[in-house]
Amino acid sequence: MGRIWRSVNLGVKSLLLHKLRSSLTILGVVFGVAAVIMMLAVGEGAARDAQEQIAQLGATNIIYRSVKPSQDAQSQGTGGRPSRVLNYGLKYEDYDRILATVPTITRALPIREIRREVRRANHAIEARVVGTTHDYLEFNRLQIERGRFLLPSDNEHYENYCVLAAETASQLFPFENPLRQSVKIGNDYYTVVGVTRRRGSTAAIGGSLAAQEYDKDVYIPLNTCRVRFGERILSSRAGSQEAEETQLSQITLQVSEIEEVPITAPVIEAAVKPFHEEKKDVDMVVPYDLLEQAKRQAAIFSLVLGSIAAISLIVGGIGIMNIMLATVTERTREIGIRRALGAKRRDITQQFLIETVVLSGIGGLIGVAIGVFVPPLITQFSEIKAVVTPESVILSFGVSVLVGIVAGLYPANRAAKMDPIEALRHE
Repeated sequence: MGRIWRSVNLGVKSLLLHKLRSSLTILGVVFGVAAVIMMLAVGEGAARDAQEQIAQLGATNIIYRSVKPSQDAQSQGTGGRPSRVLNYGLKYEDYDRILATVPTITRALPIREIRREVRRANHAIEARVVGTTHDYLEFNRLQIERGRFLLPSDNEHYENYCVLAAETASQLFPFENPLRQSVKIGNDYYTVVGVTRRRGSTAAIGGSLAAQEYDKDVYIPLNTCRVRFGERILSSRAGSQEAEETQLSQITLQVSEIEEVPITAPVIEAAVKPFHEEKKDVDMVVPYDLLEQAKRQAAIFSLVLGSIAAISLIVGGIGIMNIMLATVTERTREIGIRRALGAKRRDITQQFLIETVVLSGIGGLIGVAIGVFVPPLITQFSEIKAVVTPESVILSFGVSVLVGIVAGLYPANRAAKMDPIEALRHE
């Protein structure tokens, strides 16, 4: 250990003789290590963000949504004749059939979504009215700020109760407590029994699921929604009226264990798809599959970013090799004197390798400090989420030292193979 420590001390002194050259060499390693950590942090942040969005849907959930069919599918479903009423989407009989034929399902959440104006005195807001059951709160990870959410008895007794989302409540009741107050939805009045806390909207996931904004919702019992609004919606466009008929907008099904998802999803599809084959008016989303896909894409994304950043480390390694080759030439006479005094080839090799490791190690440590410090600033001052992981720090620092060793092998070997007599004659 004493010999190694003396070699390190000698190496540092040799590098300090050329401060500017050594600093520039270290700088190449610093940028390389910092770039690797920051690139991997951005990749990890993007991956976690996507996975969190998918995880909010529930890894043990299987989602079926009604989808408005294309014009061709509409014509096929009506024998080629245009229909004045577009009937599509999930039916209550689909819901009953799934529950009757799929034993692994532990809970099911039917949902009906309608766009309506919600009014209170002079205040009005265009909101998404969601007819659902008491399970909606837990399925969508909502929290109650005031009052309560819908109860099973509200649905059983067709109560005119509603729960307002945070933004809806603040716009309809800017200065009052909304609890026990009445709001008008359509032609009927509903008593406010609760208000949910604010929650950010979920991002759209590819073409599988549209983004959902929960802060502008109104929740009412599903049976009440079915009775008050019916299944047919009229809309006016360019002086003509169109009618759409949909019973359920979405059915969310839950199994007890995540391992049951791949087994249950095909069974549910077999229970629903044959009845919607012509119109193609339903779509199944399995968050578990999306989560696995997101993990694979994240791994590829991180690999690409890391590879691009690693080029900087390679450039830094070339810089180290360049400076060490120049050092070998400058110190030829010193090498000859050391060999004449009894130094062996492995001592010369060890000396130059230690110097390259010192260069790459110092550069790696500074690069790690910068790489750890910058990503939180990126997250704070931009919408880009960057997460530094211990693995990326260890990997980047380890690679920087490895690059230093590899870059120093050739110069060290060249120095060790010098003829002592020729080295002593060198001017």
